[in-house]
Amino acid sequence: MNIDRRRLLGLGAAAAIAAPPRTAPARAATAPIGALGLDAAHFGLHPGASDDQSRALQSAIDAAARAHAPLAIAPGIYRAGNLKLPAGAQLFGVRGATQIVLSEGLAVFAGTDADHVTLSGLVLDGGKRPLGDAHGLIDLESCQALHIVDCEIKACGGHGIRLVAAGGEVSGTTFTDIADVALLSYDGAGLLIARNTIAGAGNNGIQIIRRESGDDGTIVTDNRIENVANRSGGSGQYGNAIDAFRAANVIVRGNRIRGCAFSGVRGNTAANIQIEGNSISDAGEVAIYSEFAFEGALIAHNSVDGAAIGISVTNFNDGGRLAAVQGNIIRNLKPQRPAGTDPADAAGIGIAVEADTAVTGNVVEEAPLAGLMLGFGRYLRDVAATGNVVRKADIGIGVSVVPGAATALVADNVISEVRRGAIIGMAGARPVTGELAQGGAQAYAHLTVSGNRIR
Repeated sequence: MNIDRRRLLGLGAAAAIAAPPRTAPARAATAPIGALGLDAAHFGLHPGASDDQSRALQSAIDAAARAHAPLAIAPGIYRAGNLKLPAGAQLFGVRGATQIVLSEGLAVFAGTDADHVTLSGLVLDGGKRPLGDAHGLIDLESCQALHIVDCEIKACGGHGIRLVAAGGEVSGTTFTDIADVALLSYDGAGLLIARNTIAGAGNNGIQIIRRESGDDGTIVTDNRIENVANRSGGSGQYGNAIDAFRAANVIVRGNRIRGCAFSGVRGNTAANIQIEGNSISDAGEVAIYSEFAFEGALIAHNSVDGAAIGISVTNFNDGGRLAAVQGNIIRNLKPQRPAGTDPADAAGIGIAVEADTAVTGNVVEEAPLAGLMLGFGRYLRDVAATGNVVRKADIGIGVSVVPGAATALVADNVISEVRRGAIIGMAGARPVTGELAQGGAQAYAHLTVSGNRIR
């Protein structure tokens, strides 16, 4: 018997449509509400309650994680602390309105081996309770695929967020009044730090550390960082808006930085660091620093307005080498460095480099000591300074001429309104020659000076 298969399929669809709907079972109190997930209120969480609600909130977090469902926390103030985040925990509040005040412990949220955690729309208030130097208000270890977004962290007595061996994203989050580091990452594993605002940090804004030198790959982009202090002292470990230590392949791009006690961006033993397109003003020491045992630094298209030194690529004595410094604008440098730094170190320099470095297409204006400084003592090798513009400096370009200094090329630069000279030989920070742009460079076999325009 021939059967019209298309007609049969049509009848089956019609029958399915005509069939009466099955009666849905009664919804349990802890079942998902709509498409959002579980409601924390069903676990006894009450906004505005004066008592500690850690137990109720922990029960809600655990139940939601077991159900693989988000947990919705209504607007209001909740007192809680020492909450443990299991893998898959997804907490959602209302931006600016769902507030958790730390009531106990050293963190609001902590977790280990908790992958796929999401915290969104939460305000975390530390109440300035001391957390010590090894804890953050959010404290997570060995957690991958994190998603911390659109949160606020404030009045924190330690680190704002502390991550160890973590990967994922921290974005759209605001940090205010943080006693130590706003966002601290140890041994990062593919971390993105983007579009956050840091307004007031005691030691560093964003700090990326590895306990041993190695690949890190953290991307720090489009953040706004202001008013970073140096409460713990030292000679540069603290007081930086963005700091990378022993972390290779870090990208720092497009950040707006204003008011830091030491550096806007500091790379210490940070190989292959890229520092591009940042705007830095009012830096107390070196605005952009690549120092100690690094190999490879790209520093390009940044603007610096106000610092003791604009850009420094240094410590060839410790293996620091190999860089490109190009297309930066640096101006309004200061003749002094912050308290606690070596008084013998020079200030008022636009760009200082030492080894295996191209310095091209930069513009420096208002440098009390020198627009460019090539080498320091015998620490000079294979440096080319070409196509730069230096205006209003004491010395346009200073270049080391002491015994042991190696090859340097100074060519096709434009230098104007300098007081002491356009191109001067240096012994450390001390001028030791007359004007080299007018023929004196032939006395130094390691030095080539040509094609520069002096006004």
